[in-house]
Amino acid sequence: MARSVLLQDKSAVVFGAGGSIGAAVAKELAFQGAEVFLSGRHEASVKKVRKEIADTGGLAHAHVVDALDAAAVDEYVKSVVHQTGSIDIEFNATGPRVGEYGNTKPVVDLAIEEFMIPMNTVLRSNFITARAAASQMLKQGSGVIIFLTGSPARPHGPGTSGIGAANGAIENLTRTLAIELGPAGVRVVCLRTAANPDTRTIQETCEMLGKLMNITPDQAAAALAEGTMLKVSPHTTDTARGVAFLASDSAAMVTGAVLNASAGIVTD
Repeated sequence: MARSVLLQDKSAVVFGAGGSIGAAVAKELAFQGAEVFLSGRHEASVKKVRKEIADTGGLAHAHVVDALDAAAVDEYVKSVVHQTGSIDIEFNATGPRVGEYGNTKPVVDLAIEEFMIPMNTVLRSNFITARAAASQMLKQGSGVIIFLTGSPARPHGPGTSGIGAANGAIENLTRTLAIELGPAGVRVVCLRTAANPDTRTIQETCEMLGKLMNITPDQAAAALAEGTMLKVSPHTTDTARGVAFLASDSAAMVTGAVLNASAGIVTD
């Protein structure tokens, strides 16, 4: 398949690149012509993605970086800039396992510690990585920071209070950061997706829902799809293409905005 040039000569940093969505986004950015810097906590995972990109003719680098370690993230972003001269795109797909934050649990059954997990991981890591990227982008006067949220940012059902609160905060951060960075020519955007059934997160969620509703995980996944306006759930390839669009010059006038790519499971 011929490679695209939508992001030709762009450098992109993807945190959490070893996970389902992170890997899909990294591959799409590379396919669109970007030089991609992959990072994650597990060396084997990010190296696997780097090899898959290289095998299809893309340019990628793999590094072990904990997105919750602010000093390590700052050092890593600076090293990318030193190597490439700039950082044009930053994206973060890191997150905990659903069992850690009590996904599907009603608020009254949710431990405070479980509720706070998404705040202390998803929200915290996104702030750390965006801040590091912003510091470099302000100096160069360009770049785009792309956040990722899910449909719980706009609650449409029970059992998602913790992750929903974190996602809602990220969407607020998108707008605030865009106001601060806009005068320097830096864009800040967010893509809101829905349950991507080809991710471990949603597969585990469907197992939990199946047990609660006495149905199979496949039936739970089908129910999630049925709840969208399009009657289909977005997959990681759809999410990745949305991120690539937001990263491109085709979205040059888009900032401080949330692209609702949830197949209509939530409305704006």
